[in-house]
Amino acid sequence: MDNKAKLFSCLPKVDDLLAQENIIMLLESIPRGIVVESIREVIDDLRRRIIANRMQVDELTSKIEQIDVLVTRRSQDKIRLKLRRVINATGTVLHTNLGRALISKKVMEHAIEVGTHYSNLEYDLEAGKRGSRYSHIEEIVARITGAEAALVVNNNAAAVMLVLSTMAEDKEVVVSRGELVEIGGSFRVPDVMEQSGAKLVDVGTTNKTHPHDYIKAIGDDTAALLKVHTSNYRILGFTEEVSLEELVRIGRENSVPVIEDIGSGVLIDMEKYGLEHEPTVQESLNAGVDIVTFSGDKLLGGPQAGIIVGKKEYIESMKKNPLTRAIRVDKFIISILEGTLNLYLDQVKAIQEIPTLRMLTISLEVLQSKAEQLQTMIKAKLGNQLSLSIKNEMSQVGGGSLPLTEIPTKALQIETETPSISALERRLRYLERPIITRIYKEKMVMDLRTIQEDDYEDIVNGLVIALNDLKNNDN
Repeated sequence: MDNKAKLFSCLPKVDDLLAQENIIMLLESIPRGIVVESIREVIDDLRRRIIANRMQVDELTSKIEQIDVLVTRRSQDKIRLKLRRVINATGTVLHTNLGRALISKKVMEHAIEVGTHYSNLEYDLEAGKRGSRYSHIEEIVARITGAEAALVVNNNAAAVMLVLSTMAEDKEVVVSRGELVEIGGSFRVPDVMEQSGAKLVDVGTTNKTHPHDYIKAIGDDTAALLKVHTSNYRILGFTEEVSLEELVRIGRENSVPVIEDIGSGVLIDMEKYGLEHEPTVQESLNAGVDIVTFSGDKLLGGPQAGIIVGKKEYIESMKKNPLTRAIRVDKFIISILEGTLNLYLDQVKAIQEIPTLRMLTISLEVLQSKAEQLQTMIKAKLGNQLSLSIKNEMSQVGGGSLPLTEIPTKALQIETETPSISALERRLRYLERPIITRIYKEKMVMDLRTIQEDDYEDIVNGLVIALNDLKNNDN
């Protein structure tokens, strides 16, 4: 018998593995079909390695001895929920790929209560009859922003589409060429406008647009003037744009409403806290804009939503648009958004309790303390296996907000020669609780600004597991 045939003969049968005590215990928590599929895949992996001459007798024997562990791991991977919690150590607060804004735990507690019980989503408790789901939001939005009315849909692109579909279908909307932005996922303002049924009339040039450009473009078919806040980039140098106040003046003189897509939707002047000034929703409404749209999951610090505020006459028409039902939000979004907005009634409370605002305004002293605590915990578990140091770094706001703003921060820098930093970074992403970090010049950077205090133990344990696995070549 040649070596390959000998190795093939050592491979266990599926039924024999199903009779193993550890596999029998595994079947108590994982469906039989999943376990059987995992057993076959593990055996097939071993068979492929034998065929490729990558397996010796001793190694195969070792793998067979721990085959129950391999099957258990693979089975658990198959039933694990795909959307799960990760640790954001990148320092990007509104990280689009990692879910953007975190929700206040107190707000989520109320959402859980609403989601696990019946609610008055569309029931008027006072009148004892059917009500509107938007009534839960309008009063709080009006109180905070001063708007006459409000409407919430599933994201800001949908908000812009609904506004244009209602106010400008088959009519012209004038917008500066320098504001025809592309947002995340390759979605472009011109494409959104086309889908809404509005006709785009772009004026000016990429870097300069003047008041007379808008005035010349206004005609009998003009339904609105649109201003798009370039929240995810800046054009610098030889530039000029028409101010919001000037655009409102032009609109009023020509009886044309003004719509603004403000993007991030900040409700507090962040300049007070050392950040670059980002126009607030209140500033836009005070300038006389008829309709303002913005996101719920960026600087506002709430769930993904598109919020429309402004003149009641326009918003009432939007509520009657058939498109509204297709893009409406459910009870979870309404509950979370209402809870988040409620925190804004007290600005100090908002800064303290809305995670996005808290992370953006946290002091360097607190970040230094956090870095020292995490460093101490890692050293206590790993000794000198890793070289650790606390460094001055820069965080980013992210989520297409404040693109030029970098915030001084404190980061834990990790260095190691064996394993390589790239291998360690990759293994940390494969953990049960994945840890997402930054790599810079062969050093791992963990920014304390976006690391939560209840992440510390997971980071320490994750590093222990990753290093042990890499040491055993199990990566």
